[in-house]
Amino acid sequence: MTNLIRFDWAIKKILRDKANFGILEGFLSELLNQSIKILSILDSESNKETNDDKFNRVDLLAELESKELVVIEVQNTEELDYLHRILYGTSKTISENMKKGESYSNVKKIISISIVYFELGEGIDYVYHGTTNFLGIHNYDQLKLSEKQANLFKISEPNQVFPEYYLLKVESFDDETKDGLDEWIYFLKNEEIKDNFKAKGLVEAKDKLDVMKLSPNEQAIYNRYIENLHYKASMLETETFLLNEKIKKATEKAKIEAKIEAKIEAKKENSFEIAKNLKDRGFDLKIISEVTGLSTEEIEEL
Repeated sequence: MTNLIRFDWAIKKILRDKANFGILEGFLSELLNQSIKILSILDSESNKETNDDKFNRVDLLAELESKELVVIEVQNTEELDYLHRILYGTSKTISENMKKGESYSNVKKIISISIVYFELGEGIDYVYHGTTNFLGIHNYDQLKLSEKQANLFKISEPNQVFPEYYLLKVESFDDETKDGLDEWIYFLKNEEIKDNFKAKGLVEAKDKLDVMKLSPNEQAIYNRYIENLHYKASMLETETFLLNEKIKKATEKAKIEAKIEAKIEAKKENSFEIAKNLKDRGFDLKIISEVTGLSTEEIEEL
């Protein structure tokens, strides 16, 4: 079996080369169900990695021949606010690609594609698509563009203005391939391209993403990247284990303290009952206090 480069590392190094656009174009064509042509890979503040996310996420921003912008992100580590972050990312990409003084009609259409290796939300599917539509709250009709708007902007629906989101939950895929997109997701999950796969871009990917075709220096860099991913995963596993142990000990301590407190409370209640009986029989308050351990003030209130 050919040892293939992980897709996230390929995005960092190989797929930014124009000579390899065919691989990305194949992936996008299978996902978006239309023929895709990449015009260029753009630099953006939104897709620059930082020390914190160096091994967690990788972004790539591509401009299509249609002038639409596609953000492809691979996310390795779970983030509860991940949906919020991709919203922020698309908004930032829109603002970064808007020139000062331009009409709002020049806002770029953004397609956000997230390839995630963790359980994102709750759902049984492994590919989710989100768009923006406007529905009437009384008649439930869908808002359409006017004829003037459609002619001016060369679009037919309002959702063609707003960002689209694709969420690929790789770990939820069951490895059964039914179409070209499934073949791509199989590769994303298993880093393997079977001989019978025919999806667009995969034949080229099998050739260009062969680890053995990297230079010795590139192989060393790639191996360090993989080792760092393993290290990051181990650190996360250790941190999770230690946190769970801490919670377990705190829970056990709380249970013990609750039992002791309950016993003390029960003993105190018993003391109150004895004190009341002795008081009703006319015993001196000091004697009752010595017997029960209660203060004379507490006994007087009985």
